[in-house]
Amino acid sequence: MTTRIEKRFAELKQQGRAALVTFVTAGDPDYATSLEIIKGLPKAGADLIEFGMPFTDPMADGPAIQAAGLRALKAGQTTKKTLQMVREFRKEDDATPVVLMGYYNPLYAYGVERFLADAKAAGVDGLIIVDLPPEEDDELCIPAMKAGMNFIRLATPTTDDKRAPTVLKNTSGFVYYVSVLGITGTKTPDLASVKANVTRLKKHTSLPIAVGFGVKSADQARVIARDADGVVVGSALVNAVRDTLDGDGRPTARTVPAVHGLVRDIARGVGSKAA
Repeated sequence: MTTRIEKRFAELKQQGRAALVTFVTAGDPDYATSLEIIKGLPKAGADLIEFGMPFTDPMADGPAIQAAGLRALKAGQTTKKTLQMVREFRKEDDATPVVLMGYYNPLYAYGVERFLADAKAAGVDGLIIVDLPPEEDDELCIPAMKAGMNFIRLATPTTDDKRAPTVLKNTSGFVYYVSVLGITGTKTPDLASVKANVTRLKKHTSLPIAVGFGVKSADQARVIARDADGVVVGSALVNAVRDTLDGDGRPTARTVPAVHGLVRDIARGVGSKAA
């Protein structure tokens, strides 16, 4: 069975351009505003959407996404509500791939078998669980693949040629290349290093490679898209939410348009014909 993720990357390859993958924290700053943001992302130019699942101890995330997760949790976001958001999104869009990104603890607490069944029924296409290494594939990766979802693995600047085959063994959908060492949104990627590492990783896999962690502008996206199959933008979008909240942390009339406007700008960088 071909997933929406695999289908979308195949379509974009035929078009000769990279994918724009957008990350937003589900439930930030509240359920209704977050859902409005997510529903408008495809029209703004997003080719794939990552829903960040809020967690109290997000060790791979920088200050911006940590704060977004806390805002979402404060507003009452749960794993169950995140799956409900996917169902609401799917009522209007059955084509755009949806990936859930987060940590294993909330899924373990939810129950892996139950979570996979509910996620698949909601319309989730793939998972990125950053704290499950390949050595723990039996925990979630293999069951997710059996359930018909892609399990997307992170590769980093320290994933050398010896480690790469282990990391990529059960990866599917695409490979998420982390362009910097450390947490999200705190550094600017070295574009020459990104090019070299993407080229090296492509010797180990035929999967598309999407580059994220630190991409903030159309110019950065344009350069990365020359060598990668996708560009991931996250912290910049989360910051667009933060920067438009009022003094009490509530959304304003600028919140949704600010996110969609930034996506349109970056989409032009990867060659998307954003609306």
